[in-house]
Amino acid sequence: MSSMTPQSLRRYTLTASVTAITVTGALYGAGLKTRQEHKQEKSAALEASPAEKLEHLEVSKTKLLRQRAELQSKIDRLAVKTKETPQGPLSQT
Repeated sequence: MSSMTPQSLRRYTLTASVTAITVTGALYGAGLKTRQEHKQEKSAALEASPAEKLEHLEVSKTKLLRQRAELQSKIDRLAVKTKETPQGPLSQT
């Protein structure tokens, strides 16, 4: 095995440093954006009229009910599938 030359060691160190700085900056920026969006949503919710709040709640309810129906459908299909297949090591005869 050849040992690393000072130039290649410097190159790898510099590459790792730049990568770490870039990743840290991206994560920090994403966190700032998320906080800003949350603050805007919160202020919009506080300034909304009761009718707008009710409309938002209805939309949320519709989305949740649709998601519930999809999950229940998956659960039902899984239950049917598990009833069709034999279970346990003794059932393989």
